Amino acid sequence: MQRSYDVVVVGAGNAALTAALAARETGATVLVLERAPYDERGGNTAFTAGAMRVAYRGVEDILELSPDLSQSQIEQTDFGSYTEEDFLDDLAEVTEYRTDPDLAEMLVKRSFDTLRWMRDKGVRFLPIYGRQAFKVDGRFKFWGGLTLEAWGGGPGLVDALTKASETAGAEIEYGARAVQLLTDGPRVTGVRVRRDGVLEDVHASAVVLASGGFEANAEWRTRYLGPGWDLAKVRGSRFNMGDGIGMALDIGAMPWGHWSGAHAVGWELHAPPFGDLAVGDGFQKHSYPFGIMVNAEGRRFVDEGADFRNYTYAKYGRVVLAQPSQFAWQIFDQKVTHLLRDEYRIRQVTKVTGKTLEELAARLEGVDPDQFLRTVEEYNKAVRTDVPFDPNVKDGRSTSGLTTNKSNWANTLDSPPFEAYAITCGITFTFGGLRITTDAQVLDTEEQPIPGLYACGELVGGIFYFNYPGGTGLTSGAVFGKVAGMHAGRSAT
Repeated sequence: MQRSYDVVVVGAGNAALTAALAARETGATVLVLERAPYDERGGNTAFTAGAMRVAYRGVEDILELSPDLSQSQIEQTDFGSYTEEDFLDDLAEVTEYRTDPDLAEMLVKRSFDTLRWMRDKGVRFLPIYGRQAFKVDGRFKFWGGLTLEAWGGGPGLVDALTKASETAGAEIEYGARAVQLLTDGPRVTGVRVRRDGVLEDVHASAVVLASGGFEANAEWRTRYLGPGWDLAKVRGSRFNMGDGIGMALDIGAMPWGHWSGAHAVGWELHAPPFGDLAVGDGFQKHSYPFGIMVNAEGRRFVDEGADFRNYTYAKYGRVVLAQPSQFAWQIFDQKVTHLLRDEYRIRQVTKVTGKTLEELAARLEGVDPDQFLRTVEEYNKAVRTDVPFDPNVKDGRSTSGLTTNKSNWANTLDSPPFEAYAITCGITFTFGGLRITTDAQVLDTEEQPIPGLYACGELVGGIFYFNYPGGTGLTSGAVFGKVAGMHAGRSAT
């Protein structure tokens, strides 16, 4: 018996499920196809901490999205504000002003309303006290424009959106891999699905592609990102092989965006090849602004304090991958270890300590110990100790006279015991993908909309180049997921 739906959504992460919810709001019948089995559902969303960057005017907006805050939390917290102008400026700056202006404007201006809509669907948000605010003089202060996360992190977000989608009447099938788009002339009319080795054609008036990028595909990574990228660890889903992108390109969709670019971070050296849902994002190591990083030669190679980690972590993975043997060590002393994020305290960590720098140097596997000691000596002499240290702001506490200076949060390494953590490159998602309109409709190579085909999430190109502001990926997925689902549903009903 031939099956037919108004809308078929390919994928079951944040972008896909928001698309399914929005399509159901139009009255469309919806089928969600998830390639992964149930236990690995949710795409990359399930591996994130759930942070979502959103424009807000002040504490009143935060309370609208997170109404469960206590009075004491409100009194002890400086939430500040993060205006639409701030968000746009950050997105433009970190992408070197290449981000598509129309898509960027939609992403920013609809961010708050989209999160409020998600809240109404059952997604709960809370402030990211543990990772985005430090307590100074008895008061928390948020920094870097990233304030809220989904309750329960990425897995909590997947659970909430899955429950909402099922409650709304969307059908979700697991272990169902979309392998081909069905067409009738220029129009997309459904998808061919492989499930348990059996092919089935599922017909639809509209298809929404939301199946992620190609970061789990070693061959594509090497082809598009370049030599060495086959050696990167994959932070998230092993199923993000570029299926949605490939199916669309096969019918003439336009490739778009930064195909040689990717979100890549410092990641536990001995993490498994793909993400581990039991650990989630705990393999990341993002407190590097408060220490130094050295490579196998024992040399610093990057400005650890160039900006808040929100604006540098997604590009520093590429820098680590380019180091000899694709690894680095992060070094801290006791003046800052209390600032290290929770991910430094998990069991699955490559960590060494030393009561002296000489003892630490001998334990840094793969590192030239003599050059490391020279590097630390030169670094310590170069620190501007006359400038106060403040982790909540870009404090200007820098070094001077080094080949690679540190711009902020520079502290001498002189308070033992010293701690070091080994990292490599962990790729999160790829920046290249499909070109879409502001209605999330996929364009062909003649820049004409492909009837019946929509896209959202990480397989959309043109939004991120070189880098991205932390927490923007989930927000982008939700904003354009809602847009894609709404337009797909309206076109089908």
